[in-house]
Amino acid sequence: MTPTRHFTGDADPYQGGDPYADYRTADFPFTSLVDLADRRLGAGVIAANDEFFAERENLLKPGPAEFDPERFGHKGKIMDGWETRRRRGTGATEPHPADEDHDWALVRLGAPGVIRGLVVDTAHFRGNYPQSVSVEATSLPGSPSPEDLLASGVTWTTLVPRTAVGGHAANGFVVDAGLRFTHLRVNQHPDGGIARLRVYGEVAPDPVWLTALGTFDLAALENGGQVEDASDRFYSPATNTIAPGRSHKMDDGWETRRRRDKGNDWIRYRLAARSEIRAVEIDTSYLKGNAAGWATLSVSDGEGEEWTGILPRTRLQPDTNHRFVLPEPARGTRVRIDIFPDGGISRLRLFGSLTEDGAARLAARHQGLGG
Repeated sequence: MTPTRHFTGDADPYQGGDPYADYRTADFPFTSLVDLADRRLGAGVIAANDEFFAERENLLKPGPAEFDPERFGHKGKIMDGWETRRRRGTGATEPHPADEDHDWALVRLGAPGVIRGLVVDTAHFRGNYPQSVSVEATSLPGSPSPEDLLASGVTWTTLVPRTAVGGHAANGFVVDAGLRFTHLRVNQHPDGGIARLRVYGEVAPDPVWLTALGTFDLAALENGGQVEDASDRFYSPATNTIAPGRSHKMDDGWETRRRRDKGNDWIRYRLAARSEIRAVEIDTSYLKGNAAGWATLSVSDGEGEEWTGILPRTRLQPDTNHRFVLPEPARGTRVRIDIFPDGGISRLRLFGSLTEDGAARLAARHQGLGG
């Protein structure tokens, strides 16, 4: 584990105006990866030892934390994060908490995976953030309860050792454990508040589950699909196109800026493993005056730039889910969608199944990651 950028010390008290004006942050190398703790994937904060001032569930809310300087409740200032009460020592002669005293929360990842980076965000916690944090991870099958996770026989791997952090800041950490995890234990020492937790990495699906499904969406995030690259991410990330469920609003899809040249925009995907694609959905829901005009699909069966077309340039309608049955199955490991000339799509679904060698490679990777 190598810290990439974290901050220490208090932020200045809020002086009015934009509360993010003095927010401390940095560019982290891993934030283009999927957030394994995304609520849309099924992540949740399943337990915490204390949430006196603010609920643990706030940790995984989408979007940045909000701040209302006038919002107070019966317990004090209402914060958009997870905040515990102030810890105390054992008595008047020992008023300070012991060095090992800390608060914790258990997080279920939405999709098991290999964690590449973490952001512990203390936005708006200016003088009430933890002095330091640590993060551990484990992998348990099924749907373990908090009691199962806290049992004495569970092995936890340290992803972030106890490290000082700063208030009102995005504290980032690179992770190189190289194993597949299902749950995290987030510790704040000795107490305080954390606004958001982001857990970036690569989904590592259970090959037994995918084999049992037979036909599934080969590009979906929860099944191990990922975006390799995209021509444009101006309005929204390309990863939205393989997120779970249907889009619910315009910015829940992928939209590019308006082109003023004769080119076109595109996204390149890596499938869960080598697969056989049989049917396709291209959805433009909620994209009404800005949907892509036409689209093509191509497949590649290697790492090079040799692409074979599987869907010719086809007219797309606004706010519509388009379905196509391929005339013959297409085999490959990567898929590219080109849209013409610009605009956006909300979702891409590629239905099919793993090839025999694809399933074998996925099973070998799963075993190598400790699954």
